[in-house]
This record gives sequence, structure tokens and C-alpha cells, in this order.
Amino acid sequence: MKRLVILGGGESGVGTALLGKQKGYDVFVSDKGEIKEKYKKVLLENEIEWEEKQHTESKILNADVVMKSPGIPDRVPLVQKLREKKVSLISEIEFAAQFTDATIVGITGSNGKTTTTLLTHHLLKNEINVGVAGNIGESFAEQVAEGKYDNYVLELSSFQLDGIENFKPHIAVITNISEDHLDRYEYRYENYIASKFRITKNQTADDYLIYDADDVEIEKYLNSHEVKATLIPFSLTKKIKQGVCLDNDNIKLTINEEIITMPVKDLALEGKHNIKNAMASAAVANLLRIRKATIRESLSNFQGVEHRLEHVLKIQNVQYINDSKATNINAVFYALDSMQSPTVWIVGGVDKGNDYTELLSLVNEKVKAIICLGKDNEKIKHVFQNTVETLVETESMSEAVKMAYKLAEKGDNVLLSPACASFDLFENYEDRGRQFKAAIRNL
Repeated sequence: MKRLVILGGGESGVGTALLGKQKGYDVFVSDKGEIKEKYKKVLLENEIEWEEKQHTESKILNADVVMKSPGIPDRVPLVQKLREKKVSLISEIEFAAQFTDATIVGITGSNGKTTTTLLTHHLLKNEINVGVAGNIGESFAEQVAEGKYDNYVLELSSFQLDGIENFKPHIAVITNISEDHLDRYEYRYENYIASKFRITKNQTADDYLIYDADDVEIEKYLNSHEVKATLIPFSLTKKIKQGVCLDNDNIKLTINEEIITMPVKDLALEGKHNIKNAMASAAVANLLRIRKATIRESLSNFQGVEHRLEHVLKIQNVQYINDSKATNINAVFYALDSMQSPTVWIVGGVDKGNDYTELLSLVNEKVKAIICLGKDNEKIKHVFQNTVETLVETESMSEAVKMAYKLAEKGDNVLLSPACASFDLFENYEDRGRQFKAAIRNL
């Protein structure tokens, strides 16, 4: 019996444990922190051995295969020891994919992954049997164990892609690439880019890679590396014969002789970045033979994603916008670019090696006041103190929102778009976004 050790007892870990047990593995789950009650219950009910608040090396180093949670960096001593012993270290995606014949759509990128994944699922679900997993929702492994879907749309982070060996999506999407998570890649941008492109490493000419042809880094990589997949570009600026582009004020999709057009004004989601998300999703839907009418209708009635430019409330004619999911500079760039009125910007958290100077011209044009929300705001203050008249520091979400309420005037926006990770003051970006919404309702 092969031994499967799982590091991390969260959604992906417990899902992998269930699938591993079903497939006859000797399964052991180990978490350095506390395992949530709901997951403990599942492990106990399924008679799967587990431990928390420690990693017992004697029970881990004897593994045949280790699935590590994407949150655990490679530099951790335990991971190094497993590598020295040449134990196979993989991600949940790699483990689960070998047990399904479903058609897989894999979506990665620095920004827009979640929106594009949920939008793609929305376009497909009326006509085919499709699940959504990866970085969102129920674990992919658990859904494979239940065997209920013939197709999957997976949101894939670079960390998940680092743990693949044979994983091969039939359709891969790279939404864009910008500097993010460099702390996990020795602060080398090229390592992070290579990690994103692992999504296409096992693809053949029968598979597809849909990508943003306006993205400099993606173009550079494709020009200097061999990619076997059939390429489907999308662009806001270039005219494209095979792929998706803008034609006057219409999205025009041309794939294998088939043409679909849709007016941009009919899209449910606003902003240039969402036109791109719609282009990528429409290309996937077309390749999977979804009818034109369904594609058009689904693009016009999609409800957006929580914590991503989510319009929360209007109070005294001030619009409060929750963009807590914006954890890097590029995401904030899109958010500020889409602001049409003077904006009070709430920013800060755990810095991931950000270069804030890229935002200077937009801040100058759109932002009237900055509210820092983090334990260390020195970098933000240093870059912006001479750009805006008002820059204040706060230590809690309720304090930040009260301050924003004071500073905003009729017709303004208050935008939470942190550009940083949330771990200094919050559990995660969802917790940060929910606290923001609760503080607004308390006004």
C-alpha cells in the first residue's frame, strides 16, 4: 500500500485525503497549525489518521508521495528533507487530475483569475456538466472522488503549478503576468513567470493556450520558448485573425472559421480588465461548443465576484467599493484606473515587494486622500506623501472606514484596494473585505 502524506489540513488537504483513501492509499494528514473543526470531523468520520500543531517527521519522511498545501514554501526544512530523500512532492491538482477523464480548463495569471474562472463556469454551466475548483470553492480532489463532473474549470495559482508533473489542461488560460509573490521566487521575476507557464508544459498541439497578447511578459516568453499548444490570443489593441479582439465597440471572436460579436456595452462587468476577462471566457466557451446565444446572454447577466471591485453601499452619495482581493500593484492599477470620481484610497498590509511608484500618475489623477491600514506603512508613506494632501495611518478596519467617512465628500468613492497581503491584521483577504463591509454598515 502506497503512503500518501498530506501537509496542511485545509480544504485541499482534506479533499486529497478523501480521494487518497478512496484510491487505496495509506493516508496521513499533518498540519503545523490547528485544523478547523469541520475538517477534523470529516477526517474522523472517514477514519483518516491526522495530527495538528506539529509535524512528526517519522510519520512524514516515510511517504511515497506528499501533497503539500500551496501555502507552504519550499524553503521550509521539512520540505528540504523530503526533497533530499527524493520523495515525490506534488499539489492537490496533480494528485487529483490522474483520477479523472474530465475535460479540464486551467486558468492562471497575476490578476483576474477568480473573475475569469467564475465567468467561464457561468458561460458553460447551462449547456455542459461542469464543476469549478482550484483556488476557489470545494476542493478539486473531493469533487473528483465524488465523480460528478465531466468538465472542470480550475483557478490555478503559481504555487499550485509549482507542484505539477503530468497535469495537462485541455484548455489553459493566462490572463496576464505582473510582479507578485516574488518573496516565494527568490525575488526573481523570471522564476515567477516560468512558474505561470508550467500550465502549458504538458500540452500538445491538440490543446489550447488562451492568452493576453497585450501583455509584454507573455509575448516575450512565447517568442523565446517553444509552446506546443494551439495559441488563441486576445487583445484590446491589436487586430487578431484567430482569437479575440475589439472591433469598434464590439468584442469580436474568430476561432476555426466561426465568428461571434458582442457589444462591449452589453457586458455585465465594467472596466477594461473585465473586457479581457470576458474575451478569455468567451474563447473557452466557444472551444467547448457552447452556443453563441448562450455566450452572449451569459456575458450580459453575470454577477461579479465578492471582494473584487464590489460596490457595497452608497452613503450620503459616497460610493464604498470593496476590492480586498487586490493584493498586488497590478490589481490596484486596474481598480484606480476604473475610478470615475475623486477617491479616498485605503491601502496597506503585508508588502510583497511592491513597487508603488508605478501607481504615482494614477494616484495623482484619481486619489484625494490615502488611508494606510497596516502595521508597517513606511514604504507607502515614502512614495505618496508628496502626491496627496492627506495621508493618515490607522490600525483597524473600523478606524479606517470612520476616517474615510470623514474625508469623503458627496460624489466621491471610498476604495479599499490594499495592494498587499492581509496577514498582519486579518485572517485573509476575505476576512479583510467582510470587516470592511461590516464597518460600512455600522456607519
